[in-house]
Amino acid sequence: MTEAQLFRHFPTKAELFREAIFKPLDQHFSDFQSRHVEDAGKAGDRALVARDYIMELQALLGDHSRMLMSMIVAQTYASTGAATDEIESLNAYFDRGAAMMTQRVGNQARVDPRLMVRVSFAAVLACVAFKDWVFPPGLANEEDIATAITEFVMDGINANGAAIDSPPRKPL
Repeated sequence: MTEAQLFRHFPTKAELFREAIFKPLDQHFSDFQSRHVEDAGKAGDRALVARDYIMELQALLGDHSRMLMSMIVAQTYASTGAATDEIESLNAYFDRGAAMMTQRVGNQARVDPRLMVRVSFAAVLACVAFKDWVFPPGLANEEDIATAITEFVMDGINANGAAIDSPPRKPL
Protein backbone atom coordinates (compact mmCIF):
# COMPACT_ATOMS: atom_id res chain seq x y z
CA MET A 1 0.00 0.00 0.00
CA THR A 2 1.35 3.41 -0.88
CA GLU A 3 1.35 6.41 1.42
CA ALA A 4 -1.27 8.08 -0.77
CA GLN A 5 -3.57 5.05 -0.49
CA LEU A 6 -3.04 4.96 3.25
CA PHE A 7 -4.03 8.61 3.67
CA ARG A 8 -7.02 8.13 1.38
CA HIS A 9 -8.42 5.67 3.97
CA PHE A 10 -7.12 7.60 6.99
CA PRO A 11 -7.03 11.36 6.39
CA THR A 12 -4.99 12.03 9.54
CA LYS A 13 -2.34 10.26 11.56
CA ALA A 14 -4.73 10.35 14.51
CA GLU A 15 -7.32 8.31 12.57
CA LEU A 16 -4.65 5.82 11.49
CA PHE A 17 -3.49 5.54 15.11
CA ARG A 18 -7.06 4.97 16.31
CA GLU A 19 -7.48 2.20 13.78
CA ALA A 20 -4.14 0.58 14.65
CA ILE A 21 -4.39 0.83 18.44
CA PHE A 22 -7.95 1.38 19.60
CA LYS A 23 -9.71 -1.15 17.38
CA PRO A 24 -7.55 -4.15 18.40
CA LEU A 25 -7.64 -3.10 22.04
CA ASP A 26 -11.41 -2.68 21.87
CA GLN A 27 -11.68 -6.18 20.39
CA HIS A 28 -9.54 -7.64 23.18
CA PHE A 29 -11.71 -6.02 25.88
CA SER A 30 -14.86 -7.13 24.09
CA ASP A 31 -13.62 -10.74 23.91
CA PHE A 32 -12.49 -10.63 27.54
CA GLN A 33 -15.85 -9.29 28.67
CA SER A 34 -17.86 -11.86 26.70
CA ARG A 35 -15.83 -14.71 28.25
CA HIS A 36 -16.68 -13.45 31.73
CA VAL A 37 -20.40 -12.81 31.30
CA GLU A 38 -21.02 -16.48 32.02
CA ASP A 39 -18.65 -16.44 35.03
CA ALA A 40 -20.50 -13.48 36.57
CA GLY A 41 -23.69 -15.48 36.82
CA LYS A 42 -22.11 -18.59 38.35
CA ALA A 43 -23.28 -19.54 41.78
CA GLY A 44 -20.88 -21.03 44.25
CA ASP A 45 -17.58 -19.55 45.29
CA ARG A 46 -17.78 -15.97 44.09
CA ALA A 47 -14.38 -15.23 45.62
CA LEU A 48 -12.66 -17.81 43.40
CA VAL A 49 -14.45 -16.52 40.31
CA ALA A 50 -13.50 -12.93 41.24
CA ARG A 51 -9.86 -13.89 41.84
CA ASP A 52 -9.66 -15.75 38.53
CA TYR A 53 -11.19 -12.73 36.82
CA ILE A 54 -8.68 -10.31 38.37
CA MET A 55 -5.76 -12.61 37.51
CA GLU A 56 -6.93 -12.84 33.91
CA LEU A 57 -7.36 -9.07 33.79
CA GLN A 58 -3.74 -8.73 34.89
CA ALA A 59 -2.68 -11.09 32.10
CA LEU A 60 -4.77 -9.21 29.51
CA LEU A 61 -3.31 -5.85 30.53
CA GLY A 62 0.21 -7.29 30.67
CA ASP A 63 -0.12 -8.85 27.21
CA HIS A 64 -1.28 -5.52 25.76
CA SER A 65 0.72 -3.10 27.88
CA ARG A 66 2.49 -1.58 24.86
CA MET A 67 -0.83 -0.77 23.21
CA LEU A 68 -2.10 0.69 26.47
CA MET A 69 1.03 2.81 26.91
CA SER A 70 0.62 4.05 23.32
CA MET A 71 -2.94 4.99 24.19
CA ILE A 72 -1.77 6.86 27.29
CA VAL A 73 0.83 8.78 25.30
CA ALA A 74 -1.68 9.58 22.56
CA GLN A 75 -4.19 10.84 25.11
CA THR A 76 -1.54 13.02 26.71
CA TYR A 77 -1.01 14.86 23.44
CA ALA A 78 -4.59 14.76 22.15
CA SER A 79 -6.35 18.09 21.90
CA THR A 80 -9.84 16.76 22.67
CA GLY A 81 -11.80 13.66 23.61
CA ALA A 82 -11.16 10.94 26.12
CA ALA A 83 -9.32 7.80 25.13
CA THR A 84 -12.01 5.61 26.65
CA ASP A 85 -14.50 7.11 24.19
CA GLU A 86 -12.58 5.18 21.54
CA ILE A 87 -12.78 1.87 23.39
CA GLU A 88 -16.49 1.13 23.58
CA SER A 89 -15.99 -2.23 25.25
CA LEU A 90 -13.98 -0.62 28.06
CA ASN A 91 -16.98 1.56 28.86
CA ALA A 92 -19.20 -1.53 28.66
CA TYR A 93 -16.77 -3.30 31.01
CA PHE A 94 -17.06 -0.45 33.52
CA ASP A 95 -20.85 -0.36 33.21
CA ARG A 96 -21.16 -4.11 33.67
CA GLY A 97 -18.82 -4.15 36.68
CA ALA A 98 -20.73 -1.30 38.33
CA ALA A 99 -24.06 -3.05 37.68
CA MET A 100 -22.77 -6.30 39.21
CA MET A 101 -21.47 -4.47 42.28
CA THR A 102 -24.71 -2.51 42.64
CA GLN A 103 -26.68 -5.76 42.44
CA ARG A 104 -24.45 -7.28 45.15
CA VAL A 105 -24.41 -4.35 47.59
CA GLY A 106 -27.56 -2.40 46.71
CA ASN A 107 -27.56 1.10 48.08
CA GLN A 108 -25.18 0.15 50.93
CA ALA A 109 -22.00 0.90 48.97
CA ARG A 110 -19.55 3.21 50.72
CA VAL A 111 -18.07 4.12 47.33
CA ASP A 112 -20.18 4.59 44.20
CA PRO A 113 -19.83 1.29 42.25
CA ARG A 114 -19.24 3.28 39.03
CA LEU A 115 -16.18 4.79 40.70
CA MET A 116 -15.07 1.61 42.48
CA VAL A 117 -14.88 -0.44 39.28
CA ARG A 118 -12.76 2.24 37.61
CA VAL A 119 -10.43 2.61 40.60
CA SER A 120 -9.99 -1.17 40.75
CA PHE A 121 -9.20 -1.30 37.03
CA ALA A 122 -6.77 1.62 37.34
CA ALA A 123 -4.98 -0.08 40.25
CA VAL A 124 -4.46 -3.25 38.21
CA LEU A 125 -3.47 -1.26 35.11
CA ALA A 126 -0.92 0.85 37.01
CA CYS A 127 0.63 -2.15 38.76
CA VAL A 128 0.94 -4.04 35.48
CA ALA A 129 2.04 -1.13 33.28
CA PHE A 130 4.61 0.20 35.75
CA LYS A 131 5.65 -3.11 37.31
CA ASP A 132 9.34 -2.54 36.53
CA TRP A 133 9.24 0.85 38.26
CA VAL A 134 7.17 -0.15 41.27
CA PHE A 135 8.50 -3.61 42.14
CA PRO A 136 12.31 -3.71 42.32
CA PRO A 137 14.11 -6.99 41.58
CA GLY A 138 14.16 -9.31 44.57
CA LEU A 139 11.12 -7.75 46.29
CA ALA A 140 8.77 -10.51 45.15
CA ASN A 141 8.34 -13.01 42.35
CA GLU A 142 5.73 -12.61 39.58
CA GLU A 143 3.21 -14.87 41.29
CA ASP A 144 3.46 -13.00 44.60
CA ILE A 145 3.03 -9.66 42.84
CA ALA A 146 -0.02 -10.93 40.94
CA THR A 147 -1.48 -12.31 44.19
CA ALA A 148 -0.85 -9.02 46.01
CA ILE A 149 -2.60 -7.07 43.25
CA THR A 150 -5.54 -9.47 43.37
CA GLU A 151 -5.84 -9.27 47.16
CA PHE A 152 -5.64 -5.47 47.04
CA VAL A 153 -8.49 -5.30 44.53
CA MET A 154 -10.53 -7.87 46.49
CA ASP A 155 -10.06 -5.84 49.70
CA GLY A 156 -11.25 -2.74 47.88
CA ILE A 157 -14.30 -4.49 46.50
CA ASN A 158 -15.09 -6.04 49.87
CA ALA A 159 -14.77 -2.67 51.60
CA ASN A 160 -17.80 -1.61 49.57
CA GLY A 161 -20.15 -3.83 51.57
CA ALA A 162 -21.50 -7.38 51.17
CA ALA A 163 -18.07 -8.98 51.10
CA ILE A 164 -17.25 -11.69 48.63
CA ASP A 165 -16.42 -14.68 50.80
CA SER A 166 -12.65 -14.88 50.90
CA PRO A 167 -10.56 -17.86 51.90
CA PRO A 168 -7.81 -17.21 54.46
CA ARG A 169 -4.73 -15.49 53.10
CA LYS A 170 -1.35 -17.11 52.97
CA PRO A 171 0.83 -15.94 55.90
CA LEU A 172 3.69 -13.51 55.30
